[in-house]
Amino acid sequence: MTRFTPEQLEAARDRVVPDVVAGGLSVLFCGINPGLMTAATGHHFARPGNRFWPVLHLSGFTPRLLRPDEQGELLSYGLGITNVVARPTARADELSREEYLTGGRLLVEKVERLAPRWLAVVGVTAYRTAFGEPKAAIGPQQRVIGSTRVWALPNPSGLNAHWTAATMAEEYARLREAATGTP
Repeated sequence: MTRFTPEQLEAARDRVVPDVVAGGLSVLFCGINPGLMTAATGHHFARPGNRFWPVLHLSGFTPRLLRPDEQGELLSYGLGITNVVARPTARADELSREEYLTGGRLLVEKVERLAPRWLAVVGVTAYRTAFGEPKAAIGPQQRVIGSTRVWALPNPSGLNAHWTAATMAEEYARLREAATGTP
C-alpha cells in the first residue's frame, strides 16, 4: 500500500472518487462518503482497517478477497459502489445534515437511473439521516426506490467496534441471499 503524507491526504479533499456502477446491478453498495485515503487513491474503502473488502468476501459476495484497487471487478459480480455524499473528509462527522439530505436526493436519482435490485447503505446512521428515517434499523427497509429494495448494513469502518468482521459478514450474507435467492 502506498504511504501518504498528511499533506497529501489533506490535498485529496478536493478529489472526486468515481462511482463503480452500471445499470441493472444486483446490489449497489453505498458508503457514507469517501475518506481521505479513498480520495487519495481513487479506490473505495481504501483505508487500512476498513473491513468492507474482507466482509464482502466472507459474506460470499466475491469468490476471493479483492483489494481496493480491484474495485472494477465488482461489476462482473453484479455489484457496484457509490456514496451518499461525494465530498471526501477525514471523518464522517465533518458532514452536515444538509449534505446528507442532498446526498439522499441525488442517490434516489442515481438509483432510479441505474435500477439495481438492491441499494445497500453501509451505515445505518447515514441511511437514517439521508432518508429522514430516524428509527431505521440494520436490515431490509420498507423504502423502495422505483423497483429497487433498500437494505441498511453496518458500517465496515474499523471505528465501528460494535460489529466484528464475522457478525458483519452474517448481515451482508443475509443481503446476498435476498439478492441472489441462494443461501
